[in-house]
Amino acid sequence: MKFSGFRVFAEAFKGHSGWKPLWRNPDPKPFYDYIIVGGGGHGLSTAYYLAKTFRQSRIAVLEKGWLGSGNVGRNTTVIRSNYLLPGNAPFYEFSMKLWEGLEQELNFNLMVSQRGAIYLFHSDWERDYYRRRANSMMLSGADARLLSREELRAMVPFLNYTNARFPIHGGFMQARAGTARHDAVAWGYARGADIHGVDLIQNCEVTGFRIVDGTIRGVETSRGYIGASKVGVAVAGSSSRVMAMAGMRLPIESHVLQAFVTEGLKPMIPGVIMFGAGNFFISQSDKGGLVFCGHIDGYNSYAQRGNLPMVEEVCEGAMAVMPMLGRVRLLRQWGGIMDMSMDGSPIIDRTNIKGLYLNGGWCVGGFKATPASGHAFAHLLATDTPHETARAYRLDRFAKGYLIDEGGAGAQPSLQ
Repeated sequence: MKFSGFRVFAEAFKGHSGWKPLWRNPDPKPFYDYIIVGGGGHGLSTAYYLAKTFRQSRIAVLEKGWLGSGNVGRNTTVIRSNYLLPGNAPFYEFSMKLWEGLEQELNFNLMVSQRGAIYLFHSDWERDYYRRRANSMMLSGADARLLSREELRAMVPFLNYTNARFPIHGGFMQARAGTARHDAVAWGYARGADIHGVDLIQNCEVTGFRIVDGTIRGVETSRGYIGASKVGVAVAGSSSRVMAMAGMRLPIESHVLQAFVTEGLKPMIPGVIMFGAGNFFISQSDKGGLVFCGHIDGYNSYAQRGNLPMVEEVCEGAMAVMPMLGRVRLLRQWGGIMDMSMDGSPIIDRTNIKGLYLNGGWCVGGFKATPASGHAFAHLLATDTPHETARAYRLDRFAKGYLIDEGGAGAQPSLQ
């Protein structure tokens, strides 16, 4: 089934009776060449690229709940590639380029909106830091621009410029950044994977790994044992718990990040605005709701729920930079479980168990990496070699001291 404007128009005259399910709901087979544990954005995109780009077959995605029930549906939808260091910059720019053609490739409306992302700076030191970052981005092929206070005020006049706790001196902008609809990303990749023959198995929780002589043989699940030649784990905030079943201890801590949505308003936020001094960022959805969040919770948790102290802290950041938000009503909030690595950068690598691979440690930036993460992980699974943009994301870098010291890429759990 191919989507098009003509198809929508035609279905309107038939009472929309011709639409079919986006993917099959098969029972698990006894054996697969590849099993992807985790039916979120990274797991689904891995299966899609593994089948389409790398021409592999007999692939299954195992999800303990329903597809998209984890972090891919519990984030603030920002996409960007404004990274500084060579370990990260090429990877996230690769992801940005994939985002820009993804709706056409998947034939699915992901609501990708490249309205730009602006980072506010409040001191000469921050201005110099963002100038350095902008220069590095342009050298790596990404776009970047510094904004003076006057230019910024012309673009976003509603910020608190005159009576702010942290006076705004200017901004740093990536014009190609923006947002995408998180649920649609999961559905689009799921549909694409299904079209290429991937079995998407929901309500199938992995309860253990079957390992013989240091080699993975398959997984134990709530629906029985399933054999596999290779198993890739992409379960975000549950990485530590799942890999512990294989006897591994990861350099990862799990923290909750709370996000919020307000009542619908007329268009007011032109893109994404990030207030670093208060660790607060905000955008506006296509429905008109303001979507925003702040810090991760300062303690370890696997709970997908919020708490009032963090609600207060995030709302204080909102009021500091946009006092007008004090008159807006919150409609809902949620918590996503962040797998915080020790240097704020991810892991895409083989493990010491032959045939077992890990994709995790995405901290607070996993959503924007969804296309590149899936492509790089599929490359690793299919070829047993890292993708050229993901060579720095080794699991052993924490033991060997090859950390990626990317300031601002993700909060280090040891500093919370």
